[in-house]
Amino acid sequence: MTKTQKAFLFDLLETASPTGFEVEGQRKWAGYVRKFANSVENDAYGTAWATIKGTAKAPKKVMLEAHADEIGYMVKHVTSDGFLRIDRIGGSDAATARGRRIWIFGDAGPVTGIIGNTAIHLRDKSGDEKVPKISELYVDIGAASAEEVAAAGIRVGHPAVYKDGVEVLGNDRLVGRALDNRIGGYIIARVMENLSKGKKAPASSIIAVNAVQEEIGGFGAQMVTHRLMPDVAVCLDVTHATDTPGIPHEQHGKVILGRGPTVTHGTGNHPAVVKRLMEVAEKEGIPLQHEASSRFTGTDTDSIYPVGEGVPSALVSLPLRYMHSVVETVHLGDVDHVINLLTAFSISVGAKDSFSVKL
Repeated sequence: MTKTQKAFLFDLLETASPTGFEVEGQRKWAGYVRKFANSVENDAYGTAWATIKGTAKAPKKVMLEAHADEIGYMVKHVTSDGFLRIDRIGGSDAATARGRRIWIFGDAGPVTGIIGNTAIHLRDKSGDEKVPKISELYVDIGAASAEEVAAAGIRVGHPAVYKDGVEVLGNDRLVGRALDNRIGGYIIARVMENLSKGKKAPASSIIAVNAVQEEIGGFGAQMVTHRLMPDVAVCLDVTHATDTPGIPHEQHGKVILGRGPTVTHGTGNHPAVVKRLMEVAEKEGIPLQHEASSRFTGTDTDSIYPVGEGVPSALVSLPLRYMHSVVETVHLGDVDHVINLLTAFSISVGAKDSFSVKL
């Protein structure tokens, strides 16, 4: 990772992009990838995509997709004495919320808030404490009335994210909020950089898509797939690394941080696309782990593959510890492996390749 690449990664991760409010992060992503693509475009809701045109006379369209949005909160109510009540954006974890600092993105710019945490001395200790309900959380911005909240530029409907940033942990790990899945946006941007600088230009047109609204249902991916109608798609997201204490492998599978990306089998994952990924990984010496999907993947793959007459798709995942927290953790070696896998896969797809089932 060069200094320029690291600066882009950290800037992208630090830029708040809660679902429905992704535009600032998308501008950062588009600004970086524009240097390596023939074109960069976006749709009405802010999904962005960059295209490198294939060299073949009739090139296939290969879509590499990640999602740009992150979980967060939204102001739902302002009390008369100046506190804010909030609701989730996506799968925010109330168990880790109390006592945290947040940015609230109001009309006058970001405002610092604190999710209140009643002191342990004052809490009811007659029984086991339970995870608070979202409706029980409140935010203190230092206001004494609803009028002071309004004067700070805050109203119902403004989004918020945790203030925690990103840093290197140990020698080879990255920790922070929203690695799910802006690290994916970084990876597909790096793939485009590799392809633009590589000795061999891809025969197929490669379209890197950074989609909005995954955390609330994959709607950005659905819209852009309908627009682009690729011949094959690889969705990139994070997956649970299950190598920390207390996680039963028989229930959640075995995924180890630092052992390479995972490829998922089943449901929307087309066997021929999965096979090609496995072949490419073996040829390039890239370690792969395997996951099973018996009903759905819970990623944008589920929104991509059923579009139109069906898009042959596969899910590649980056192992991540502590998902949907402010200490999400990935291994930088795994990041490099995903970049190399998607680069090699993109180059492998020729004009005559077809991933359709033959009966």
